[in-house]
Amino acid sequence: MVAINLGAATLSEQEHGRQLRRAVVASTIGTAIEWYDFFLYSTVTGLVFARLFFPHSDPLVGTLEAFAIYAVGFFARPIGAAIFGHYGDRIGRKSTLIATLLTMGIATFLVGLVPAYASIGIWGAIILTALRFIQGIGVGGEWGGSVLLSMEWARTFGHRGFIASWPQFGVPCGLFLANLAVLVFSWLSGDQFLTWGWRIPFLLSFLLVALGLWIRLGIMETPIFSKIVAENKVERAPMLQVVRRYPKEILLCALVRMAEQAPFYIFTAFIFAYGVGTLKVSRDFLLVAVLAASIVSFVSIPLFGHISDLIGRKRMYMIGAAATGVYGFIYFGLLNTGSAALIFLAIVISLIPHDMMYGPQAALIAESFTGRLRYSGASLGYQLSSVIAGGPAPLIAAWLFSTYGTAYAVAFYILACSVLSLIAAALMTDYTGRDIESEYE
Repeated sequence: MVAINLGAATLSEQEHGRQLRRAVVASTIGTAIEWYDFFLYSTVTGLVFARLFFPHSDPLVGTLEAFAIYAVGFFARPIGAAIFGHYGDRIGRKSTLIATLLTMGIATFLVGLVPAYASIGIWGAIILTALRFIQGIGVGGEWGGSVLLSMEWARTFGHRGFIASWPQFGVPCGLFLANLAVLVFSWLSGDQFLTWGWRIPFLLSFLLVALGLWIRLGIMETPIFSKIVAENKVERAPMLQVVRRYPKEILLCALVRMAEQAPFYIFTAFIFAYGVGTLKVSRDFLLVAVLAASIVSFVSIPLFGHISDLIGRKRMYMIGAAATGVYGFIYFGLLNTGSAALIFLAIVISLIPHDMMYGPQAALIAESFTGRLRYSGASLGYQLSSVIAGGPAPLIAAWLFSTYGTAYAVAFYILACSVLSLIAAALMTDYTGRDIESEYE
């Protein structure tokens, strides 16, 4: 470890730049692979799992049951944040990220092998739930490490928002790859999609994990963590320390994500159940629309990360939260026209208000914690929102729609999430352009 510390500390400007680029690429590709795994499950939930693992339920009940298993992965994410956050602040960002990649990839591969209800009854759903839980643990530790791996290589204060947004860029990449894989095998398998077509994208995860592992093994530890080790400032129990020292920041980081995370999973997961079941459009049409939305995010996420370096993290984030609260009503208004063109438009632009927050979010959250507790604090704050926002969102959306008979009830839910995020963002400290290498008071 000391050799790594000295190497990171004595790099030339040119070599430092090369390591920064490698760290950004490794973070982005690794994150894309992990989110491919996670979103693959999200996409297939609304299309397959209700019919395959709960065949004797009423269609609505089956959908709710499938989304309940889907939510399990989100409830596991804070556990993953606690486990991997501890090791990320103890043994380093790089080693921990290798462990998260393997955890996520193996669980995803095994999902493709789970027998349906017709073969083993309710045990299929039980195994699926266990694997979803393991997925959640893996992705719970991934985000914090991938963001820090990029951000902590940045030497200039004025570009952290842009640099930290690239691991966020892995999310639309993963979304794109997951929907593309399902779309391709939907075409290839045709009416056999429910039999074997949906399984192949999960099995292909094994090849992507091998690629990600190869990339991550070739990077160096971050200079900030290397300095912490060299100065003998590594915490013995970082998770306990960060909860004791930064309870307000952890809570605000969780609440600030309400407007970003809950609508995102409504726009990318609930839409499949709502689109096929209520709007009566084909799954392939919806897959193509979500693919197009993810392509837009390829540009908008780093763009808004860059803008946050210019106007401030908080300001950019609050603009995005307000825009998302308004867009929920526009979104369902366009969907409910029944026009294919307007449905497509609604889905394609749905992630732009989200990206106004997601671009600057990585830096906003990670900068809130001092370096020796940053992996633990950022991971815990980020992933706690999964329990109150991301996981329950499709389930709440399905329940609101079934209870009130109108999708505008879901739009009001999105608005409520946006209001909470606006309040939380207003209470956070903005570290745009400030030094994050020194110890925080």
